[in-house]
Parts: sequence; C-alpha cells; structure tokens
Amino acid sequence: MLTVHHLEASQSDRIVWLCEELAIPYELKRYDRDADTRMAPAAYKKLHSFGTAPVITDGDLVLSESGAIIEYIIQKYGHGRLSVSPDSPEYADYLHWFHFANGSFMPAWMIEMFINLMGGSDHAIAKAFGERLAKSFAMAEDRLGQGSYFAGETFTAADIIMLFPLTTMRMFAPMDMGPFPHIRAYLQRISERPAYQRAVNKADPEMPPVTQ
Repeated sequence: MLTVHHLEASQSDRIVWLCEELAIPYELKRYDRDADTRMAPAAYKKLHSFGTAPVITDGDLVLSESGAIIEYIIQKYGHGRLSVSPDSPEYADYLHWFHFANGSFMPAWMIEMFINLMGGSDHAIAKAFGERLAKSFAMAEDRLGQGSYFAGETFTAADIIMLFPLTTMRMFAPMDMGPFPHIRAYLQRISERPAYQRAVNKADPEMPPVTQ
C-alpha cells in the first residue's frame, strides 16, 4: 500500500493533493510539528536518512524529495496522467516549471527567509537572492498571464509542485500578493478544484488554505 507521510504545513501537502487528483488509493499518516522547534518530530525524521518532508513508503520502498515522489506516483499509479508527453507543445513549459519550483524558487525563498530571521543583511549575496525571489514571482505572474496553468491550458503536475511556494511557504515568509493579479486568479482557480479541497481537508484541516 502506498503511504503518504504528511508533516503538518510542509511540502508533503503536494503529495496528498497529487493522490487526490489521480484518485488512487493511499494511506495518509499525519505528523504534527514539534511544539517548541516547529520542526519535524523525531518519528518523522526516522522515516528517511535526510529527515525532511515529503516521504512516502510503498512496501519496502522509502522515497523522499517532492519531484522524485511525484514522478514515481504518476508513473507507477497514475499511468502517466498529469505529466506531459514530449510531443506536446506544452512539454518544455511543463519541464521548466516542474523543476523550477524546487530548483530555483524554493532555494531563493529559503535563503530570503533565513536572512530575515537573522535580522537582514546588506551583503551583495543577500541582495542577489532577494532579487532572485522577486524575479521568481515576476516570472510566475508573467507565465500565468499567458495561460491558465503553468504548462499552458492543461492542469499538470507542474501546478502541484509549484503551488507550495505560492501558498504554504507564505505562512513562514509573508509576501504581499497585491502586485500579482494573475497569480491570485490562479490560486482562486486551484482552490475551487475538488481534489485540492479534499487534500486540504485531509492533510491540514485546521489550517486555512493560503490562496489569496
């Protein structure tokens, strides 16, 4: 049985949502964050040697990393659904945004957040990563002004992996979304998807979705 180990308010919410979109059977195990540190509890860290979310188990398999898990589930259980074929005109955009989420967007977010937690910095490197974060939002805004979803007019796994830095991440590092009307419209569209609503209710029922 495929088991999704979901850490409260973490990137594992993507995997719950993916399973709901694909309508595949899975078991959900929820873990609360440590009340003092707000980090993963010891039981979650023991699941995988790296100790971070997300993690799935499937029989004897233990797998981490959002992108790897999404591809594994899509190929093994989803029969390729929510991915894009190489012969599709949306293929390149799908690949870009699928890898942009954790390859560029999230690192810029994390570094900006840690710099702010340490009181900020005028160092050139700090400024460079702040500019990367601003550019990431600008790129996402521009892309969503051209199509309904990140790959184009088709909802794909690129949307599932891109949503976290646009929503849950803002709980840890607030961002004014006023300048991004296309992103806000996109978040509204996503919030109306039945599978997304089911995922939120199962994964983090006490946490209001950050969709504005």
